[in-house]
Amino acid sequence: MSARYLLLLGVITGLVAGCGESSPPAVALPSTAPAQSAAAPATAAADSALPALPAPSPQSIAARKLDPERIKRGAAVYSTNCASCHGPNGEGTPNWREQGADGRYPPPPLNGSAHDWHHSTATLERMIREGSPGIGGMPAWDGKLTNQEIDDVIVWIKSQWPDEIYDIWYLEIEGKQKH
Repeated sequence: MSARYLLLLGVITGLVAGCGESSPPAVALPSTAPAQSAAAPATAAADSALPALPAPSPQSIAARKLDPERIKRGAAVYSTNCASCHGPNGEGTPNWREQGADGRYPPPPLNGSAHDWHHSTATLERMIREGSPGIGGMPAWDGKLTNQEIDDVIVWIKSQWPDEIYDIWYLEIEGKQKH
């Protein structure tokens, strides 16, 4: 194993161990958001100073066995129901790690640059169904989205994660759920 992989794995292990729903992660990976919308110009300068994680290639999407039709359907569900809070490309809300005046945290990124990949598929599904009342403030989508729509949006979210993040997630999070 390369030193880079071991270092990344060490950082990831620390993040996973410290990940909880009661507070935001202490450290996040840099944003992979390609371009900022006009609604969030303040983050463009901050994000441009951070190195971007590489986007997944079409070959890696195929290797992940993510169905292109499910990704397409998930993108449509995300665009309609999630993008207004989490950003059109899953880049999250500016200052998502800082509690607002109401005590809630803004919506985090879902593109692999925050803590979304610290959760198993089952946990992501539960969070979408039940929401994150309290300090998260995400509404529950159970009964508003079908099972298929929830499954498809999770596939779309996973398709946004860089290869290294997806690989670590699969080995360290998802793989441990199946044993």
